[in-house]
Amino acid sequence: MAAREILGKMLEFDTDNHLKNRDDWNEQVAIELAKEEGILELTDRHWLVINFMRKEYMEKGNAPSIRKLTKESGVETKELYSLFPKGPAKKAAKVAGLPKPTGCI
Repeated sequence: MAAREILGKMLEFDTDNHLKNRDDWNEQVAIELAKEEGILELTDRHWLVINFMRKEYMEKGNAPSIRKLTKESGVETKELYSLFPKGPAKKAAKVAGLPKPTGCI
């Protein structure tokens, strides 16, 4: 487990480099996490995915897979890959302050 400073606060991360404590997450932290992933700006479409993931996690206890994202979020697979390149479910979960989705490598 590693800790690093984001926005002047030390935050802990799990072995997959996802935020360990969900209560440390907020929109400003999400913006910084996105930048670390090479996403320089979070658009309304990014937030749609992030908020869907957080809602699913809060309701079901797991971050949704890419399949569930494409079926239920209203964002097609191709767009997900343009919003969160090279692993949209994993990157979106990271930015959303959630653990890596089950089934992600």
